[in-house]
Amino acid sequence: MTAELIVDARNAVGECPVWVPQENALYWVDIPYGGLQRWSAQSGEVQRWNADTMLACIARTETGGWVAGMESGFFQLTPRAGGHLDTQLLAGVEHPRPDMRMNDGRCDRQGRFWAGSMVLDMGANAAAGILYRYAGDGAPHAQLDGFITLNGLAFSPDGRTMYVSDSHPLVQQIWAFDYDVDSGTPSNRRVFVDMHNHLGRPDGAAVDADGCYWICANDAGLIHRFTPAGRLDRSLSVPVKKPTMCAFGGSRLDTLFVTSIRDDQGPQSLAGGVFALNPGVTGLPEPTFAL
Repeated sequence: MTAELIVDARNAVGECPVWVPQENALYWVDIPYGGLQRWSAQSGEVQRWNADTMLACIARTETGGWVAGMESGFFQLTPRAGGHLDTQLLAGVEHPRPDMRMNDGRCDRQGRFWAGSMVLDMGANAAAGILYRYAGDGAPHAQLDGFITLNGLAFSPDGRTMYVSDSHPLVQQIWAFDYDVDSGTPSNRRVFVDMHNHLGRPDGAAVDADGCYWICANDAGLIHRFTPAGRLDRSLSVPVKKPTMCAFGGSRLDTLFVTSIRDDQGPQSLAGGVFALNPGVTGLPEPTFAL
């Protein structure tokens, strides 16, 4: 299962890959530069657009646009000719500290957009991160708090289990929650995987059609697959130290795309690139947001 480099993106912090089947294309972000990027599986062409503020996570809307978690809240994105990314504020977030931004995010199976916040300086060890639910009906709803570096957000195939991780070195936990699909409320928090027992820190995640949870193991160059019971099933390697998030795509949803961080591995390093693997299983279509 050799990882193929599909885009030598050299992203500072590549994150949040989203497969769009109607376009046969993969989108993802480069957080510090407010970058939205698109790779065409048919032509191999790469397009880039940049906003004026940091862009952390994205979800496709039912109308073919984008909703995003950015520095100060939830925004609608519109790519323009010339590489500019227009942003329209949908709902602001009152961070408990001024030095914060949104981080990991995605839609639940019902189309609500979830995103978590974090303090910019991970070295501050500040557990100020909050997980928000945004349904386009006014202000975002704060649901969970106390995170340092919130990551790993994913939902089981039936939508009734929600997963969240904290990738900070002091935490390194993945939790599972019972999820009320009608109200969009998580409950019954429990440890799903203690990543201190495995290689790497838990970063971004995806769930496959079997209900297994794939998590990028940052600092270890691995993507782990855990069964719904929390048992490690397999680990796939990528040729970079810091994979950030994975997503299923391709015409049969049998390709696992992986983004990464451009660290100090040297000018010839593939770090910051986007990779594709054949994981031997299929994924699920990414839900869209009803804006």
